[in-house]
Amino acid sequence: MTRLLSQRVALVTGAGRGLGRTHALALARSGARVLVNDLDAASARHVCEEITQLGGEALDSTANVQDLSAVEAMVAVALRRWGQVDILVNNAGILRDRTFAQLDLADFRLVLDVHVMGSVNCTKILWPHMKQRGYGRIIFTTSSSGLYGNFGQSAYSAAKMALVGLMQTLALEGARHGIHVNCIAPSAATQMTHDLWSPEDLAALDPQRVSPAVVALASDAAPNRRVVLAGAGSVKAAHVTMTRGIYLADDQLSAEDILAQWERIEDRSGELVPATGSEQYRFEAEQARAAANRRTES
Repeated sequence: MTRLLSQRVALVTGAGRGLGRTHALALARSGARVLVNDLDAASARHVCEEITQLGGEALDSTANVQDLSAVEAMVAVALRRWGQVDILVNNAGILRDRTFAQLDLADFRLVLDVHVMGSVNCTKILWPHMKQRGYGRIIFTTSSSGLYGNFGQSAYSAAKMALVGLMQTLALEGARHGIHVNCIAPSAATQMTHDLWSPEDLAALDPQRVSPAVVALASDAAPNRRVVLAGAGSVKAAHVTMTRGIYLADDQLSAEDILAQWERIEDRSGELVPATGSEQYRFEAEQARAAANRRTES
């Protein structure tokens, strides 16, 4: 087996089937010991058996990621067995796809609870351990549905974009402790997507073609604060950008003037990828300061 992750320990949630399973197997092939988490005990055990057949080590867990105490107990088992957890792949998720008008709010909350709070719970329990050891790799599973929207997926889209925001801040907070935090936006044929694509496309969208990107994000050489899109052999990066926009003096700052110059506002030439959220404030303050200087000079 490739030893890119030799001596590392990984926790993968929702790892009994689909993407989670292929992630767990890929991490194991790269040398990681893997804690396989899934509500389906039989599926989790089967993945552990597959890892063992590869010559790796694995533990199974049926902890519900929505239950903080259950997550804490799950992590404690891994720490007793291996003494460390270096990698967290937050993969567990569900779908409740309906148009917003038809979607029950209980289902909306459930989707948020599993995707967002499930990821928060696992990350919260592991964060102090990773800080103490000065090392960690955390991967959140986002989606193009969150990044760009998708008809009938309001709850799923909201949850997936929330994870991007969480990643952005945790990447900043974790950097000085050796913790790198990233997102993966997979395109893969799973139970969630089976009815959406042709057989040919489903074959191309094999989940195994996503997992190498997860292994890269789990490695020592992983970048920090990235949104990586992967599927069908393609790997890309997404960025939340800010255009340079326009500046309007007080006597021009009206809704009418904003609408009249909308094309300039949306002009993406020279757009920026802010290092932090405060850069919006700094950029706007600098524009106002420059405009004031020009008025003074004239």
